[in-house]
Amino acid sequence: MTAIWEARRSAIPDNRPKDHRSPWQRDRARVLHSAAFRRLQSKTQILGIGQNDFYRTRLTHSLEAAQIGTGLVNQLRLNSSPELRALLPDDSLMEALCLAHDLGHPPFGHGGETALNFKMLGAGGFEGNGQTLRIVAKLEPYTEHHGMDLTRRTLLGLLKYPVLQPLIPALPEINNPLSLSAWKPAKAIFAADSDILDWVLAPLSDQDRQHFQQLELLPKSPWQKSRYKALDASIMELADDIAYGVHDLEDAIVLGNLRYQQWLDFTAEPFSQLDPALQQQLSQLGSKLFSPKHHLRKDAIGSLVNQLITSVSLYQSLPACQEPLIRYNARLADDEQHILQTLKNLVYRCVIQLPEIQQSRFRCQNMLLKLFDAFHSDPQRLLPLNTQARWQAAADCTAQLRVICDYISGMTDDYAERMHQTLFGN
Repeated sequence: MTAIWEARRSAIPDNRPKDHRSPWQRDRARVLHSAAFRRLQSKTQILGIGQNDFYRTRLTHSLEAAQIGTGLVNQLRLNSSPELRALLPDDSLMEALCLAHDLGHPPFGHGGETALNFKMLGAGGFEGNGQTLRIVAKLEPYTEHHGMDLTRRTLLGLLKYPVLQPLIPALPEINNPLSLSAWKPAKAIFAADSDILDWVLAPLSDQDRQHFQQLELLPKSPWQKSRYKALDASIMELADDIAYGVHDLEDAIVLGNLRYQQWLDFTAEPFSQLDPALQQQLSQLGSKLFSPKHHLRKDAIGSLVNQLITSVSLYQSLPACQEPLIRYNARLADDEQHILQTLKNLVYRCVIQLPEIQQSRFRCQNMLLKLFDAFHSDPQRLLPLNTQARWQAAADCTAQLRVICDYISGMTDDYAERMHQTLFGN
């Protein structure tokens, strides 16, 4: 079974002399040396590029997630039985997953994601994780037809939502709305990439696949969401969440977007539900986080990350499944998961929802809507030559729209700004 998960879709044997790297080391190298990875240096994490020179970008966030991901794996090795230890991902594999997990994010973060999803409603939608799969398995020109041609296990670990986009009903003609809040994307893989999903999941039995691809209804969305993900993806997502919850909190504190009193007001009730000793520890960490002495803040950040990482364990999320890569997942202890969710909620409520950040997101969303309309209106005049060739080779109108979406989603924030200036002059 190991050979099945190490397989590459191209089935081309590696014939480089004296190359003794593992499949996971090769995958990590392909991600690190890709153009899509380099573009993350100029893509929004929370604050827009150019607003400050301290904050994290998608690139620095991904590097931090990779460090946290290997820390989680090492902690699981310490606390797991020999049988489960053998199942855990190699450090290079975990680094590859964390470095690649945001490759599909378009310019301007989740605001840009929603804008592109609105423009693609009639052509299969748009979602960042689905675009990540397209990049690594189709678009990045490492190979002619299979993108980076990563191993099957690496692709499985990148699937946060291992299901296909639902069919979107016919919509009335809608001009670009001022508010896009109703058009957030479904969390799923594009129907146009069903062949990739089928190949990744081919080793699963029909029964395992049926269990693995179960859906749940979302209370505030018309879409459904996949209930399960593979072991490696669960570790990667924990690393992503910890990097987001803790390190973006640090950005907010240093840049003055979050004050100590806000911290106290927001965390008082949720932290009161924790063990008293943990409450005392968090109170001390809170004082250090907002200390004018930078080394105390860094110590508090490190202590928070350590508290979360050292609580991780494995459990059976799908005990009825035979394939261990989907039967087991990683999770934090209940108290630590509660802390992490509180930190994520704090960043969202007290930073992301700031009017100045939402005003910037509004401007950037409408910028992408206009870019999409422009390229769609006259693709053979406005698209770059290589993208024109892909557009002309597309099988139908839906595939042509996907080509335009691929092009815009691959832009950095800076490039999208310059392109908008070029086409519209403002």
